[in-house]
Amino acid sequence: MLHFSLKKRLTIKDVVLGFLRLIRWPNLLIIAVTQYMTRIFLVGPTQDWRSILGEATIFFISLSTVLIAAAGYIINDYFDIKIDLINKPDRVIIGRYLKRRVAMGAHQVLSFVGCLLGLWVGKWIFLISVLSVTLLWFYASYFKKRPFIGNLIVSLLTALSLLILAVYYPQNRNLVLLYALFAFGITMIREIIKDMEDVRGDVSHGCRTLPIIWGIPRTKLFLYLLIGLFIPSLFAAAHWLNNPRLGWMFVGLALLISWLVYRLVYADTKREFGALSSLCKIITLVGMVSMIWIVF
Repeated sequence: MLHFSLKKRLTIKDVVLGFLRLIRWPNLLIIAVTQYMTRIFLVGPTQDWRSILGEATIFFISLSTVLIAAAGYIINDYFDIKIDLINKPDRVIIGRYLKRRVAMGAHQVLSFVGCLLGLWVGKWIFLISVLSVTLLWFYASYFKKRPFIGNLIVSLLTALSLLILAVYYPQNRNLVLLYALFAFGITMIREIIKDMEDVRGDVSHGCRTLPIIWGIPRTKLFLYLLIGLFIPSLFAAAHWLNNPRLGWMFVGLALLISWLVYRLVYADTKREFGALSSLCKIITLVGMVSMIWIVF
């Protein structure tokens, strides 16, 4: 049994701040900003950025994506309370600031509204929204504890936040798909590193992630293989699109990823793997900002 003190007097501020931490509001903001940047700089036309900011379609696509992502964070923490008490006890929200049934209700409402907004935009956006909600549920309840499939689902969901724009907007679709590929690859790398970081809590609750069934050394070898496939695929795509700026941008990203690999070779502690996970976030941020550079 889990014992959190919900009997102590919690202020409205405590509950609100707890809920914002639960839905990872900075991550949601990054999702929204990334989608708007994709719409402005990749889909374009960039010179019409003022009208794009006021465009109803991108607003509802982004809001739908953010609501579904927030619901995903909630259901993930809902199923992971016991594991999180070991891996990150200071970050546990459900049961401490919010009752479990309240969290589940919030998940259902956010998922429903997110899908409804997707339906307003179009049938394909609605189908992607429903697919995302379904994948998030099965990931949190089952696949997160399985080897590799959980990492694959999270990477696919990250890529879907950009793919959804490629589905709706035909302009520069190949360029948007390339950035979706980048998001997929770097998320896959980060998710496997996070599994190495959280191995202690995961193994105590019967998870079967790659570091648990293979061990850290073999999982590192698998990551080296993934990175060895990932970087050339980016350069091949840049060459196919005949965009020299993309090629130079990927050179910069390759240098950062090489530094990641160097540090991965010697990483052995939870703190070191946590630092590598943060480095993946920095690489993602650099990739996002590069959208501005390649169009000017």
